[in-house]
Amino acid sequence: MEKKDFPIVSDEDISFRPLSIPAHGGQVRTIMRHFPDAPRPYIDLSTGINPNAYPFIMPSFHSLTRLPEADEEKDLRVAAAIAYRAADPDMVVTGPGSQSLISLLPRILPASQACIWGPTYSGHATAWKLSGKTVAQVFDWENLWQKAAHPGTVCILCNPNNPDGRIVSPALLKELADRCASYGNHLVIDEAFADFDCESLIPALPHPGLIVLRSFGKTYGLPGIRLGFLLASPDMAEHARNLVGAWPVSSIAIAAGKEALRDDDWLEQARLTALRAKKRLVTLLDRAGLRHTGQASLFTLVQTHNAETFWTHLCENGIVSRIFAERPDTLRLGLPANEEAWTRLETAIEYWRERMMAV
Repeated sequence: MEKKDFPIVSDEDISFRPLSIPAHGGQVRTIMRHFPDAPRPYIDLSTGINPNAYPFIMPSFHSLTRLPEADEEKDLRVAAAIAYRAADPDMVVTGPGSQSLISLLPRILPASQACIWGPTYSGHATAWKLSGKTVAQVFDWENLWQKAAHPGTVCILCNPNNPDGRIVSPALLKELADRCASYGNHLVIDEAFADFDCESLIPALPHPGLIVLRSFGKTYGLPGIRLGFLLASPDMAEHARNLVGAWPVSSIAIAAGKEALRDDDWLEQARLTALRAKKRLVTLLDRAGLRHTGQASLFTLVQTHNAETFWTHLCENGIVSRIFAERPDTLRLGLPANEEAWTRLETAIEYWRERMMAV
């Protein structure tokens, strides 16, 4: 492969640096302060967010000089209900990002312990630990199924899972929700990445044991909007809205959400674009001999015993990926946004392949 005009580090330059790893994706400036010689612009592949953002029309400046009207927020809930195939907009709760709604769950669910199917997004465990509740992590379906019968338990999983892209069928999830409900428990399904890859369980609502979370920013490439949704039975949704309080989301979030959620054509095109990009990324990893896993379109989990060194190599080339302190053999890669980013990633991985072959 032809070498490009940005610097590629040599074997001697590559060494893992014991720096503080952010708890989530992003935080590019924080990470890249440790790599001052890396080429710019930095390429952020750490988040799994759609790199092709929805081109929504910004609201007028005048709309920002007043508080959002209640009917505007309700119109957003109607748009979300239609987009997510919920039977009733009264089952929809809006919030400034799905993370804020995750933090709300311990306040609306009568549970003494949370059972999380891991490894997964750490925000769920953090929310329940901070609420003073017991948190258990299981690593297979059988254990999760058994935990669903323990009194006072909320079961939590991501579908598709983050970071490994695991997808569970809606039939199995419905059975688990029914089992939770039969014991007076609840199942929380975080569908942050579901728009492109799997069938949602939202049509099963209202359900006495089910809550579903959706992320707007990941699908539509607008994480700075800070918009997320919680969907549950109308009574529980109303309780959650009361706890969130008045004006749960901004005028900009309302405008972006209403426009994007009603644009079915854009969503389908974005899904196909992400699928093609995922295939391109997988081909690149295969060519380099890097093992990977995951069915999610927006990210791939790379599995290698020297993930820390590979992460450092990418950072030295101005590419930020997601590394996990608790899983030193894995690294998550999102999708590049443009050909310049693809070229830099392809060149960096090709150099990595050549280096590994020389070992």
